Amino acid sequence: MSDIRIVLVEPSHPGNIGAAARAMKNMGLESLVLVRPRQFPHPEATARASGADSVLAAARVVETVAQAVAGCGFIAATTSRERDQYFRVLDVRAAAPRILEEAERAPAVILFGSERTGLTNDDLERSHALVRIPADGAYASLNLAMAVQIVAYELYAARAERAAGPRPTDPPAGAAPLATPEEMERLYAHLGEVMEEVGFRDRTQSGTNLMGRIRRFLQRAELDQNEANILRGLLTAVQHRRRPAGAREGSDRARRSGK
Repeated sequence: MSDIRIVLVEPSHPGNIGAAARAMKNMGLESLVLVRPRQFPHPEATARASGADSVLAAARVVETVAQAVAGCGFIAATTSRERDQYFRVLDVRAAAPRILEEAERAPAVILFGSERTGLTNDDLERSHALVRIPADGAYASLNLAMAVQIVAYELYAARAERAAGPRPTDPPAGAAPLATPEEMERLYAHLGEVMEEVGFRDRTQSGTNLMGRIRRFLQRAELDQNEANILRGLLTAVQHRRRPAGAREGSDRARRSGK
């Protein structure tokens, strides 16, 4: 499944990288991206891969999550949260068919956090949904490679079910793919410019929450490329309307002052 990208963010143990590669190979996944791995390449990664050398050899190492998800469509981020008021949280079994569906339109990504800290809030804000692996509440923490194995298995099972059963309804012909992460980042930067121009600022005590909230609800909306362009066009129109108005106001003040 080269259309599904497994991304490990800051994996600290090379053995987990190798075991994750083996899990991927078992379930037909091929595309592995590592964000700032502590040790890679490493003999232990090769040993734990147990024959999945092709996955390790093709693995890409990048410096940022933005680079890891570049050019993709749907982004899912693994989490231990049962629910979240700002994110859509899906059980891994429910998420697998959705990921497969989106991967037919553009590469889909599944993010896994580091063994110690998981994913940061910035990483989560790039996602369209969070994927949760249910576990016993007494000890719900999963090893990184185990988490990859479970997600990979659910994708494999969902793909087998799709192949055996009736074909799900295809998206309408000509349906636009989801906006890429790069397109969404340009939208957020443009929105930030307009918010600054119109004086719409974060009024919370910390002054840092507003844009994060906006990013999360727009990610939940799963904008396609056309919809993102519509919003960019609207923002541009707002800017064009304000700038001439500002010039007129300056002229009026100058006339009133006799200049």
